[in-house]
Amino acid sequence: MFGTVVVGVGIAGLARIRDLMNPMPSSPSEHLKLFGFVSRRSFGNINEAKQISLEDALRSKEIHAAFISTENRSHEETIRMFLEAGKHVLVEYPMALSAKAAHELWEMAEQKDKVLHVEHIELLTEEYKQLKKEVSGKDLVKGTLHFTGSVLDESKTGFPAFSGIARLTWLIDLFGDLTVTSATREKQKDKSYSRMTVHFQTANKKPLTWIEERGPGMRREKKINFCFTSGCLENFPQAPRSAVGLFMQDQNLFAKKLLGQVSKEELAAEKWRILRCLDLAEVIQQHCEQPEKIYS
Repeated sequence: MFGTVVVGVGIAGLARIRDLMNPMPSSPSEHLKLFGFVSRRSFGNINEAKQISLEDALRSKEIHAAFISTENRSHEETIRMFLEAGKHVLVEYPMALSAKAAHELWEMAEQKDKVLHVEHIELLTEEYKQLKKEVSGKDLVKGTLHFTGSVLDESKTGFPAFSGIARLTWLIDLFGDLTVTSATREKQKDKSYSRMTVHFQTANKKPLTWIEERGPGMRREKKINFCFTSGCLENFPQAPRSAVGLFMQDQNLFAKKLLGQVSKEELAAEKWRILRCLDLAEVIQQHCEQPEKIYS
């Protein structure tokens, strides 16, 4: 059994507590046991989970793994603390807000022989699985992924290339390695509006565009327009509802890693994808933050 603690009790943290207390029968999650949760706010107990201090969680020999569900800004520091304390870590994406920090943390986990698992539930949705089947084997001509959503507090969530890394993860997973050709960002502070536009090239020199747009009252929505030699895909394929929740699927995968049930090849591919996306997010941020060129 692996003793666990949940750090942070927002929407995701509460889902983690629920799933740890109610593991799927005969699933790898049955090897996880919740010892408590850590929060800056005072709760006492949530259901039957008890609140414990961060210090006790780090010190406890009964706790082997931490589920980190805090705001993006604090991921790096919290991962570092738990790895230094010799614990395995599951963290919500993005694992850090700089590529350098992400590579350092991964190296640290490997040196300490600990599992560092980054949650990417967007790859586990039925909608995405159907999309991947639809795209598989087709030759891309050009494509666009356009996301809209409500305003984020960037002091907590980080630059849009990091907070929106779920979309970048989709593109890398669907079309392989990408190169950033240009990236710009429009901001209207008075309207709390932001639009980031990134242009990529695939390994086959095909153009892909990612737009991340946020403003007050904007619906959370993804639009696609992927054109292949065989035709264009403008709508998501119909997908059934999954019988297993996304956080539970992710928790099962983490437990499988702890039990040594995931192949080295799968682990290596996942590591490459996660770190590559963070590298690209940093390149995108650098492009967007370059001072504007003035032409005389």
